Amino acid sequence: MHMVVLTKGVPDFREGQVSFDEDGHLERGKTPTVMNPNDRFALEAALQTRVRHGGRVSVMSMGPPGYKEVLQEAMASVYADDLHLVSDREMAAADTWATAITLSAGIETLGEPDVVFAGFKTADGETGHTGPQTNWCLDMPLVTHVISLDIDEDEGVLRAKRLVEGDIEEVETVETSLPAFVVTDPEFVPSYRTAGERLTLKDLRAETQERAEQYEDFLTVRDHADINVDPDYIGLDGSPTIVSSVDPIPKAPAEREATMVNPSDSAAMQDVLEAMQSALGNGGDVAAAGGD
Repeated sequence: MHMVVLTKGVPDFREGQVSFDEDGHLERGKTPTVMNPNDRFALEAALQTRVRHGGRVSVMSMGPPGYKEVLQEAMASVYADDLHLVSDREMAAADTWATAITLSAGIETLGEPDVVFAGFKTADGETGHTGPQTNWCLDMPLVTHVISLDIDEDEGVLRAKRLVEGDIEEVETVETSLPAFVVTDPEFVPSYRTAGERLTLKDLRAETQERAEQYEDFLTVRDHADINVDPDYIGLDGSPTIVSSVDPIPKAPAEREATMVNPSDSAAMQDVLEAMQSALGNGGDVAAAGGD
């Protein structure tokens, strides 16, 4: 069984990690890149499938050379066998549709996988379009919002439970033939039901540690010519989405005053202690807890 997992690098939005220019625009070159959080659920689903059914896992991303480190992290997470980065300047500034065309062409260079996994949505775009659009290009059965799954290899079918949101949250069970495209929900929780599965998971983890350290030996980088796509259909030229305007993100003004205190200034430190006691409203206990 061959599984392909799609992942993406996104800006690290943790406090203090994001860099903006003076107009409030995100400076991607100065902002650290991390794996898209929702892609981790797709990786977990692929790993669970591999533990239960064996086979090979490939991880693919479209993006700049810096995404190599995201792929390395993915290899360590899902114990992948090989990594694939689709990257060149012709792919820059792609919207979700142009990205889907590029990814589907990249997947086709790997043959016909049994299952393609994708995360729910990205932390920077928030559209949730790329997975389903990639699937449309590949013309596979699509199952979205998957919270659990299993595969019957003898029958060649995938059975999954998916979250349905409406007036109330419901869970429905669906079945589809392989090959199939799976979009995992953030509610996905992997399950390893037997001692044998847990031992297999342990063995895969040990086997992958060295491979992940030497990940570039297992990485293939392809440009648009390698995946046989016309530059007119990818990147900015192939993106039908038109952004009419971008509003600068204002920097929030500081709302708290800060007082610098030298730890060697005993009087100043006493003021800090008294302020903490006042704020907690339990001065005696705080003083006792402080000791000497």
